[in-house]
Amino acid sequence: MSGQPAPSGRPSVFADDEPVLQSLPLLPRARPPLFGETQTWDFNDVLRRPARLVPGQWRLTLMQLTEVQNLLARELAMIEFNPRHPKILARGLHLQPRPRKVGTVQRHVGILRALATFGAGEGLPEDFGQWSTADFHRYLTNRREHLDLTAVRPHILTIKLLHRLAPALTHGGLTADPWPGQTGAQVLELSRNRPLRTPVIPPQTWFPLIHSAWTYIETFGPDILRARAYWRYLQETARPVPLSEARQLCEKWLADPSHRIPVWLANDMTRNKNATTAVNWSVLATMIGVAQPTTVFAATAPHGRQLRARVEELAAEGRTQSGLLCDLTQVDRPDGTAGPWCMSLYPQRLWIEFTALRNAALVFVTALSMMRDSEVREILKDSVVEHYGSPAVRSTLHKLNPNLPVKHWWIIEPVAQAIQTAAELSVHDTLAFASVQAKSPIAHLDSCQAITSFLQHVNRHRDITGLPGIPEQKLSPHMFRRTMAMLTRDFPGSEIAVGMQLKHAATRALANTTTQGYTEPSPAWAGHLTTAISERRFEQLKELFDADGRGENIGYGPGADQLRGAFATVRNQAEHLRANQKAQRGDLRVEYGLLRQVHLTVRFGKLNHCTMDEANPIGAKCLEDAVVPQGHQGPLIDRCQPARCARSIIAPAHLPIWTAERASIKDLLATPKLPANRRKQLTEQLNEVDHVLRRTTS
Repeated sequence: MSGQPAPSGRPSVFADDEPVLQSLPLLPRARPPLFGETQTWDFNDVLRRPARLVPGQWRLTLMQLTEVQNLLARELAMIEFNPRHPKILARGLHLQPRPRKVGTVQRHVGILRALATFGAGEGLPEDFGQWSTADFHRYLTNRREHLDLTAVRPHILTIKLLHRLAPALTHGGLTADPWPGQTGAQVLELSRNRPLRTPVIPPQTWFPLIHSAWTYIETFGPDILRARAYWRYLQETARPVPLSEARQLCEKWLADPSHRIPVWLANDMTRNKNATTAVNWSVLATMIGVAQPTTVFAATAPHGRQLRARVEELAAEGRTQSGLLCDLTQVDRPDGTAGPWCMSLYPQRLWIEFTALRNAALVFVTALSMMRDSEVREILKDSVVEHYGSPAVRSTLHKLNPNLPVKHWWIIEPVAQAIQTAAELSVHDTLAFASVQAKSPIAHLDSCQAITSFLQHVNRHRDITGLPGIPEQKLSPHMFRRTMAMLTRDFPGSEIAVGMQLKHAATRALANTTTQGYTEPSPAWAGHLTTAISERRFEQLKELFDADGRGENIGYGPGADQLRGAFATVRNQAEHLRANQKAQRGDLRVEYGLLRQVHLTVRFGKLNHCTMDEANPIGAKCLEDAVVPQGHQGPLIDRCQPARCARSIIAPAHLPIWTAERASIKDLLATPKLPANRRKQLTEQLNEVDHVLRRTTS
């Protein structure tokens, strides 16, 4: 069957009853849309929908287009979904075999709709093939006025696609490329090394947000899950019983002094507005084991009034609790008081805390795993595994496409705990991050909304939870990925690791330009990172100072002698201040304060420590006869000679490494038939190691 004739009389290469999805794996019993459907192509129950999308986002809308443009949109989508279709190949088009994703096709059809809107406003023909090059240039100028350059680029690529696919399009597509020989980036003059548009999360937001998320997971989470298990148990054991038996159960329960009456707090937002007393009668009846609270505690019946009076009497005596559990974790609050982290954890409040705990897990996993939002949302309940001896998340393997490899993300134990917490809350059959309650009004999880909701929840209840306030700002999962990549950039050897974690290592052995963009420093963090590094170095310097004060050996070599002399000077100055009663005796803070004021530059390393002073680098072996790059400060690490430098310290902690190195070299030298040049090289290395070890015994 041939396609319906177009207004021009030329039939489409595709038949109206031809399935749209011929090159993608379909779900069981799927009924894919047909090419002849001109309104909407629905992919729900046809293709596997990503967890982060709602059903309305899994459709291709073809409306708001003229008949000519509608046919063009359908043909474009059909080709992109089936790039190796026999009829496409017959037209001489040999495209990449991999079908386009639904999101890509949706974006291209959306751009056609934008072109149609612009053309209607400008009085241009509905057939884009009749537009001039100047018309497309004006359209591009219009887009540049309303969109970021990065968002304009797909418009250029789509227009170029209409030219490339022209042989298979009914109306011929574009006869000429409006920007021949130029890529979209070249047209827009986009630099390959342009900075990323994604901002980092500032430290004043990052630290309290991550701290609050982890507190919810580690401290509040066990209480929330315990309350959920207890309430489920009460609901399962409560049953409808005759009125006489209900009275007996109630009297027996009230007679036990360990049982406490659940009461509402005056400021509880979840309390029923029509409640006339402080007692939570519904929860009380369920605790007793009765499934009909309105009957057993009926205020209109004599027996009900008697039981109510008995309960209210016990409540007046103080035998009460303000939630399902009376032993919630205690926290310190901003006003200086201490108390439970939640004042009233009733069923009406539980689903709110379920959501907050799920959102906390989402924040924590997104921040510390560097996974994309789409990948976090696809985590399965049983996906935390051990991979090469370390915990890892196994990414979803699409069952309908067995050629996709299984991917692993290495994670830390707290992230594994966060995923497990989310999985316990999820009511979805397989997904860890999903709705937390079957009847929850928030049926769909939107990651950006979840992050914002958690931030606002923390700020709203921080006077009770004791959590720090979080500056409110717009946050997205990609900002977490960008921030963590930036934070790891200063650790030795981390560039390759970050590239692997960001899934960019497949392009190059070292991290590519995209990874470098992720790890670019941010002014918002510059001061904090500098201070943090300085503080960590001072902590290590204090450890050496304390060890020297206890008479322990802090190291070998001239550098260690210089450091011991500096420490002795600090102690003498501190003793002088104490003798003149300018400081308290025995107060180490005096010595630490003086130590901070002394200009001691110590760079701590795995093989040795370096005391080179940039203001006076005499004795630094690495700088002798060296060409120092312009703007470089500090030692040249690749020229370090620990055995011969006057600024080097070999600490006791370094000795096992050097000793092991010596044994390893000697084993290699004992290898029969070792090449002469290799033996000479190893002998020189052994001499250097021996020189270091001789320092420790001289």
